[in-house]
Amino acid sequence: MTDETVSFGYEDVAPGEKTRRVGGVFSNVAAKYDLMNDAMSGGMHRLWKDRFVRRVKPRAGEAILDMAGGTGDIAFRMEKSGAAITVADINAEMLAVGMERAKKRKIEGLVWAQENAETLSFADKSFDAYTIAFGIRNVTDIPAALSEAHRVLKRGGRFFCLEFSTTLWPGFAEIYDTYSHKVVPKLGKALARDEESYRYLIESIRRFPDMARFKGRIEEAGFTQVKAEPMLGGLVAIHSGWTI
Repeated sequence: MTDETVSFGYEDVAPGEKTRRVGGVFSNVAAKYDLMNDAMSGGMHRLWKDRFVRRVKPRAGEAILDMAGGTGDIAFRMEKSGAAITVADINAEMLAVGMERAKKRKIEGLVWAQENAETLSFADKSFDAYTIAFGIRNVTDIPAALSEAHRVLKRGGRFFCLEFSTTLWPGFAEIYDTYSHKVVPKLGKALARDEESYRYLIESIRRFPDMARFKGRIEEAGFTQVKAEPMLGGLVAIHSGWTI
């Protein structure tokens, strides 16, 4: 990867090409989102998201931006708190799935917005909290997205990111590597008729920075008290930080 290219799975491509291709991936998998996450995590993503929301601690009266949250998984968990939640996603198909799911669950009051994480339309200091779950690794310009997250947060605002990382458990990394590269794409082909999208999603995990490096990027964006909380030895991590 160079200054003129970014990673798309194991390929290095022009930034605009990554944005286009990632859009295609999520347009393809939008209708099978839960199936995708179940295949990639063995169903454990549901427990990780529950833990993530407990760390966020949404409260009544707060304004929260859930970025890359199109299908509503995180927003649905937070809306019971009484917080005012804006669900933002760059992908219209993902948002459509989320709005339909909200309608079926009779969940009202969520704001749905098509937004690019790198160039948010919201005013400075608009939100008390910013959440992003399993979305940051698909952003073309991650530093720009982190900078935007910092910009739209109020003083004392909190940033929370749930993302796949690199497990440090001896032996487990090899097992998961085999499962993800050999099994998950085949599950994608069998269950969703889309092997290549699933293959990209696994490859994108391998190219994403480990916990320490990503923590550094969050600090470079201006956040303080940045922490990384590993799960399964770091296979998944919750990164958090504060604005001052």
